[in-house]
Amino acid sequence: MKKIIILGAGQVGSSVAAHLASEDNDITVIDLNEEPLKLLADRYDLRTVTGNAAHPSVLLEAGIQDCELLIAVTEVDEVNMLACRIAHVLFQVPDRVARIRAAEYFSNESLSDGSLFDISHMICPEQVVSDYLLKLVEFPEALQVLEFANDRVRMVAVRARDDGLLVGKPISDLSRHLPNIDARIVAIFRENGSLRPDGQTIIRTGDEVFVLSERDDMRKVMQELRKMDRPVKRVMIGGGSDVGFRLASALEKRKLNVKLIEPDKDRAKALAGSLHGTLVLNASEADAELLDTEGVAEVDLYVAATNNDERNIIAALLAKRMGANRVVALIHKTEYVDLLEDSKIDIVIGLAETSIGDILSHIRRADVDTAHSLRRGASEVLEVIAHGDHSTSQVVGRRVDEINWPSGALLGAIVRQEKVLMAHHDEVIHAEDHLVIFVTDKKIIPRVERLLQVSGLFI
Repeated sequence: MKKIIILGAGQVGSSVAAHLASEDNDITVIDLNEEPLKLLADRYDLRTVTGNAAHPSVLLEAGIQDCELLIAVTEVDEVNMLACRIAHVLFQVPDRVARIRAAEYFSNESLSDGSLFDISHMICPEQVVSDYLLKLVEFPEALQVLEFANDRVRMVAVRARDDGLLVGKPISDLSRHLPNIDARIVAIFRENGSLRPDGQTIIRTGDEVFVLSERDDMRKVMQELRKMDRPVKRVMIGGGSDVGFRLASALEKRKLNVKLIEPDKDRAKALAGSLHGTLVLNASEADAELLDTEGVAEVDLYVAATNNDERNIIAALLAKRMGANRVVALIHKTEYVDLLEDSKIDIVIGLAETSIGDILSHIRRADVDTAHSLRRGASEVLEVIAHGDHSTSQVVGRRVDEINWPSGALLGAIVRQEKVLMAHHDEVIHAEDHLVIFVTDKKIIPRVERLLQVSGLFI
């Protein structure tokens, strides 16, 4: 059990608390507002403290003196920074994660690593979501694109269509179709349930398929599951939020045709002054006449990126009805993400879930390099570094099929220095290998962690 204090009960803080409370951690959440704290206390086994997260007396009340991990995710950067500084100087908290939103803190070399404020790790959920969206621009057929081992390995989630070469055929045909490419289908979600795929599993139209391969092979692998969509050249963004601005800024550098709609006059003026290759329109993102005039039917990707879930839902549905090829809605409330699962919106991105991976890597008890939350937090994929030897480790020096993997955990790939190996049954794991493990049910993660711990090294 790990003693964790979370500062902030907003969408990110609440999502982190919910995720960790189900994993036998000792959680305390601090916030100035009693209402979200009460909701958390009613739903989960955790403590709450009302007060200023940067006040030492409030931190003491929360039990900071024996805290192992501080997660500062309030809405105010400076509160998060100060809390980490206090936690380190006064209470010697060993690990301190802070949410930092302002770009100035990342662009300044002296501040960007967080050491000035004793921050162990800085996260910016808005940048994480922007990067997520950029990968969907690169792979317009994908539902999700994840990177591992410094982007030498990618995992892509794809909705199988009947025009895919492998659809209607067993997975074993993949190696016959692509004889010079090593890829692995690690999970299939069908009709709200998960399948553990083997060579005889038949891919069906509508399946959500998670596939691993080397980065440069991914496009060929994806063609087995669906035809490639047209490249993204025209993008329309509804909402000049921080995510909307970051996305537009990145897209215009790629020389794409970008239009951004922002109803607030002052915000639109500020965005126009900062964006140099984006057409900024001061109007409502739900103005059908404007959308028609600006050619929404011709855009390859429409992203609803306001700070309001209801506006994003309406804007995305309207853009889809008016002919946008692919629409994405950014959603803050987890319950809305579930509600929109079968809607006309192509991709619904839960902001809290998307940004939680950076935090998860600091919580896992094994040596986790990367962690990603999937399927609205129900599943997870981990990149874990194997340590030890045959006598101190349950995995090092053993073949993949000799390891007692928990049911629901699947080793997908092994990255060994510059070599990428799909985890076939006879592959032997070496010390310092990076293991990419797909876990269909996060409840078994503690068992996976115990399997990967080294005797006497990890607690």
